[in-house]
Amino acid sequence: MQQRSHFTQKLSELRMRLIRMAALSEQAVQHACRAYLEHDTDLAESVVMNDMNINDMEDQIDAFNLELLALDQPMACDLRLIIGSMRITMNLERVGDEAVNLAHRTLFLSTRHSLPDNPRMAQLCAHVQDMLQKAVRALVDEDTALAEGICAMDHRADELSLKVLKEAINTMVDETRIVERSVHVIMASRHLERIGDLATNIAEAVVFIKEGQNLKHRCRG
Repeated sequence: MQQRSHFTQKLSELRMRLIRMAALSEQAVQHACRAYLEHDTDLAESVVMNDMNINDMEDQIDAFNLELLALDQPMACDLRLIIGSMRITMNLERVGDEAVNLAHRTLFLSTRHSLPDNPRMAQLCAHVQDMLQKAVRALVDEDTALAEGICAMDHRADELSLKVLKEAINTMVDETRIVERSVHVIMASRHLERIGDLATNIAEAVVFIKEGQNLKHRCRG
């Protein structure tokens, strides 16, 4: 009984580490979006610099999970938490990478003449931040209904990213001199759309942990 109590404490520690990493990744996206929309190079550089903290958290959680598997005897529900947390940390680390990629686009675009503001980018930023926030909340609250709802939100992220692409192509056709900058805008929208995909992956892992249901490759329908 004492051994089980000790293991339960370790699982609680695992959840807390996941939540701390999620908070760092969420902050990275918030800052990267604000940097892009406000042309804030200092904030963009801080996103790049702080990515090492997210990477360190992933390494620490991976090591913690391996220790749980090696030294303890987790039951089925415990195994789902451990396996699910591995999926989540991988996706959170990738969220951080995409935030860094978006920050790099901001830094590049700051060295060129400004393009006309594309309102779709602001909408896409807001939407993927909402997706990621809901995915983290679903993780914290173990809310599978909220997690499953993120699947539908991913379609909207795809739609907005496609609209950014079409509008950027139209801009390039109208004025070939801004092709290079427009390509970076397209890539920025792809980074954001990818964050939406990763938020969906996190939501899928929450459902797996709570219910043992595997939604991988089926959530997007």
